[in-house]
Amino acid sequence: MKKNLGTGDKFIRLLLAVLILALYLTNAISGNMALLLLFFAIVFALTSYISFCPIYQIFGINTCKAKEQK
Repeated sequence: MKKNLGTGDKFIRLLLAVLILALYLTNAISGNMALLLLFFAIVFALTSYISFCPIYQIFGINTCKAKEQK
């Protein structure tokens, strides 16, 4: 699996995941919307951690610099 997420992209995904988690923990979001957003937060955090996004792979998007790819 070749990395396709750059540093900025990973930071934005982690920031969104933390924001969604904070909204959930403060009860600003609830119900089915909260569960859906928590799912996306987990996906954002996971893809950020492994530096790979399957959707980017499908569409041929790569935000990773050449020296970061391994």
